Amino acid sequence: MESNAIYTTSDAGLNRFFGKIYGLVGIGVGISAVISYLMLFPLSHLFVNILMNYSWVYTAAIFVELALVFLASGAARKNTPAALPLFLVYSALNGFTLSFIIVQYTQANVFQAFISTAIVFFVMALIGVSIKRDLSGIVKFLMAALIGIIVASLVNIFFASSTMSFVISIVSVLIFSGLIAYDNQLIKKIYYSTNGQVTDGWAVSMALSLYLDFINLFLNILRIFASRD
Repeated sequence: MESNAIYTTSDAGLNRFFGKIYGLVGIGVGISAVISYLMLFPLSHLFVNILMNYSWVYTAAIFVELALVFLASGAARKNTPAALPLFLVYSALNGFTLSFIIVQYTQANVFQAFISTAIVFFVMALIGVSIKRDLSGIVKFLMAALIGIIVASLVNIFFASSTMSFVISIVSVLIFSGLIAYDNQLIKKIYYSTNGQVTDGWAVSMALSLYLDFINLFLNILRIFASRD
């Protein structure tokens, strides 16, 4: 990864910055999708073996994922060459863990959820880019709501309430939709605040944020669609 990628402060420069970020998001989502597909179909025998005999592998992968998020985020902020490889490795590992979630749903639900997620994602991205109002004021509320959702999800593990699960999914969709709009507005702020002198580290950092927004939005929309069946 280049240490410095400088863009001019023109619309063309901003578009190139957006293009680089969304290119990375697309690569990340694509890698995750391919790994999930491989685990569920060509490598289904391996998937079943892990599920039946080595369930600890899935648990371990979750903890490694959390570590990779922090490592990739830190590397991106420091603009080190490790940022992009860490992001790609995280995307691949996330594809592995996603396969254990996706297997619980029908192919129709997964396809519908993915298409719906893509539509919501790009609509909210467009809103974030075009809206004039500063969205930084709502991000604190969204993060507080996200913490509340995480706590509620942990509590619901013990109660296993389908109603609570449905409500959590609805609220989560609203939260991540708002974060998608905010992150896209933040990209513009970063670009102009640096006079177009944005490094590749910023591109990886924002790609990671948008990737996480997309995946979490997808999982919650998937749960909503499945709850109708």
